[in-house]
Amino acid sequence: MSFLHATGLYRWWLNRWRRSFVRPTVGAVDFGDLRTLVPLSREFGYDRGLPVDRYYIEQFLARHRKDIRGCVLEIGDNVYTRKYGGDSVSQSDVLSLTADGRTVTLVGDLATSDDIPRTRFDCIIFTQTLQFIFDHRAALETLYNSLKPRGVLLATLPGITKIPQDRWGPLCCWSYTEVSARTLLEQTFATGPVEVESCGNVLAACAFLHGLATEELAQEELDYRDPLFPVLISARAQKAA
Repeated sequence: MSFLHATGLYRWWLNRWRRSFVRPTVGAVDFGDLRTLVPLSREFGYDRGLPVDRYYIEQFLARHRKDIRGCVLEIGDNVYTRKYGGDSVSQSDVLSLTADGRTVTLVGDLATSDDIPRTRFDCIIFTQTLQFIFDHRAALETLYNSLKPRGVLLATLPGITKIPQDRWGPLCCWSYTEVSARTLLEQTFATGPVEVESCGNVLAACAFLHGLATEELAQEELDYRDPLFPVLISARAQKAA
């Protein structure tokens, strides 16, 4: 203990513990840089580093990289297919509403299922997309029909979030809880296993809303999970054989 006192580590740990779990009295809260009516970044933190929700997305996909194999579909681009699938992917398809990307191989609307092939994919990576589709039940049904038997959907959905300020902002319809995400997926994947979990806590949520980056929080601050403050919902759903 004397060594800890001498090096200041004990005081540092004690102050950190107090900030994390001890509530200050009324009037003693110090907002510091966060006492502002506008966020520190309007770009989800991309201009500062890795956004907080992307930290949870990448953790989720890394845990399930074994599912990313064979014929894989991703939305918008195939960054995660290449990063986590690697040589296990025999064919990489990219779906978009418009043919305005170099990697786009399929153009179609998930809500109407137009031009979306059925029983084609071994895995679908579906990150942060469902919130932009008003008829999200129809979109999930299209994804289900697009999977081969035993195919896997790896999806992430926003919980506590801001609305984008780009062209996707006017299309933003939904945010989710663990209960709502589980209900939607279990209704669609009625005969297959569904795993749903939430990520985040009050500190991570505040940081994400202000546009702070992952690099500005400690790993234990990001990894602590409080189901009352879901920053991100992740889900693995498998189509029955």
